[in-house]
Amino acid sequence: MSYVRRLSTRTLTFVIAAVCVFAVGGAALAVAARGGGPTPAPKPLDQAISDALTATHPDGVSARVKFTNSLFPSGALAGQAGSALMSGASGRLWLTNDGRGRIELQSDAGDAQIVWNPQTVTVYDASSNTAYRADLPSGSSGRTSDNGTPSTLAEIDNVLATLGLHWSLSGAQPTDVAGQPAYSVSAAPKHDGGLLGSLELAWDAVHGNPLRIGLYAQGSSAPVLQLEVTDISYGSVSASAVDVSPPAGGAKVVDLGTGTDTNHNGSSQPAVTGLTAVQAAAPFTVVAPDSLVGLPLHDVRLVGGDTVIALYGHGLGGIALVERKVDTASSGTSLSALPTVSLDGLTAHELATQLGTVLEWRTSGISYVLAGSLPPAAAEAAARAVK
Repeated sequence: MSYVRRLSTRTLTFVIAAVCVFAVGGAALAVAARGGGPTPAPKPLDQAISDALTATHPDGVSARVKFTNSLFPSGALAGQAGSALMSGASGRLWLTNDGRGRIELQSDAGDAQIVWNPQTVTVYDASSNTAYRADLPSGSSGRTSDNGTPSTLAEIDNVLATLGLHWSLSGAQPTDVAGQPAYSVSAAPKHDGGLLGSLELAWDAVHGNPLRIGLYAQGSSAPVLQLEVTDISYGSVSASAVDVSPPAGGAKVVDLGTGTDTNHNGSSQPAVTGLTAVQAAAPFTVVAPDSLVGLPLHDVRLVGGDTVIALYGHGLGGIALVERKVDTASSGTSLSALPTVSLDGLTAHELATQLGTVLEWRTSGISYVLAGSLPPAAAEAAARAVK
């Protein structure tokens, strides 16, 4: 895909790193069932990546895709069982050679649309009539290197060496996906990976475009999240296939990519950092223990003037604690329908998944949300320490 080739070396590093933290968001293409299609000749990983970045790209891509989401336990998200994003679905994908694309997933509760261009991405979920919008990191207008030339093997090796400090990378494994010869690579965190087991990415050996991406929990041979191409064709794609907006009127729009902290009054202000400064500036008493379940406090900040975020530990195995005053005009949160657990007399709502746990509770007019890639027992122990 041409948008991959236009990335600078710095942005290429970001893209590969983003694949390694997708749980985030998560998603990655998982190992699809191997068919009897052709496989490419073996190559070193750096050479396979270089060939993908410099391959002759098609005018466009049309494909059938399958998205699987087994992250959430059955019944954990009340009212979301039919959502294509929450339960998985099959659908279609379209890509143009100028960096625009769309994925459409169908379900009984309504379609989900993921639409992007080089500047923004919008995710619309018909089951909740909500559109989520975010800005994308900007790339260069050249090919892959900062000076406009294709990335050299030395540059690719430097990127892989940097990733190799924290991730165990496999070689380029010859395979086939949707009848196309392909290479796949897996990455597993070397340390501080939490419950994440590994990620896998596969791409077309001829055209260089991704064909599958998958994320695995520790000890699991099946992907937790999976998006795979099941049938693909190359050729021009009309602009109408990728330029789709959420339905006008009534749709709730959530902007995730302004890059600015904004409070409830609509005004923006810089974040306050450091525990002492945050305690002085926050409009409530901040609770931030020195450590949680053995993980030290390493960052705390006040954002938007009314929300405190404390981070414990490092890497994917860390814990995030969010504190803010309870909105008296609100009857609950999006976590209020989750199963409940007792925290030494307090009732908390808990979402336990294969990749981590989220807890939400309220006390003394303050709302707390604790999230981390750790089992429920560890998350509950951390929450008790906060209380």
